[in-house]
Amino acid sequence: MAIEAAYHPGPGPVGGPAVVLAHGFTGDLGRPHVRRAAAVFAQRAAVITFSFRGHGGSGGHSTVGDREVLDLAAAVAWARSLGHVRVATVGFSMGGSVVLRHGALHGGRTEARSDAVVSVSAPARWFYRGTAPMRRLHWVVTRRSGRMVGRLGLRTRIHPHEWNPVPLSPTEAVPLIAPTPLLIVHGDRDPYFPVDHPRMLAAAAGASGELWLEPGMGHAEHAADDALLERIGAWLTASWTSATAGETPATADETSAAADERKG
Repeated sequence: MAIEAAYHPGPGPVGGPAVVLAHGFTGDLGRPHVRRAAAVFAQRAAVITFSFRGHGGSGGHSTVGDREVLDLAAAVAWARSLGHVRVATVGFSMGGSVVLRHGALHGGRTEARSDAVVSVSAPARWFYRGTAPMRRLHWVVTRRSGRMVGRLGLRTRIHPHEWNPVPLSPTEAVPLIAPTPLLIVHGDRDPYFPVDHPRMLAAAAGASGELWLEPGMGHAEHAADDALLERIGAWLTASWTSATAGETPATADETSAAADERKG
């Protein structure tokens, strides 16, 4: 299955840090808010944007956060194949849940691992219907007429079958991300997921996660202004700097050798 993706070189040298952006449900790499976020992060690092399955120019059908973790893993592995030694994932809404599960499932020294995880406006649990926007979303996903609206009106092709098995929930995934740095960002006026969601995620993360509860912010990339994106970029830079300072000489040599091998 083909996944549509784009590469935005950063300001630093080849092999510098990279950010992989994971958009929300019904988004794609060409949406204005995704492009705006990419432009902000590209001031600090290389950026990879892509469209999840069933979205934009990618093939397949959306599974609303289940198999999308494979799409993200492919994008992260692509970043490493381009020579980037440190790769962060930043996800919004559905993409926020995907970066959490990806961080839990792709640890260690695999090519698909993330070196820092930022989840913005993500749910803490599945099947939430406590707000009107989420009830509408469930209608789009679970009803045949809703999926037709998704395809024709929202440009999103949705898989007709229910999850089987149900994937690891975001709250279950969060404790498995450590020791990778984790930032949870959420607006206190999010119309989709109220503030008990980020608080549940932060409680599950414990000391290994950081929570920013943003006053007046709504939902996902549409509500994340440039100032917030710049703060997230600064947090990523600090996490990379801290990780580099904490490397042992042997680890640093291995990292340098891996980068040289990719260049060769």
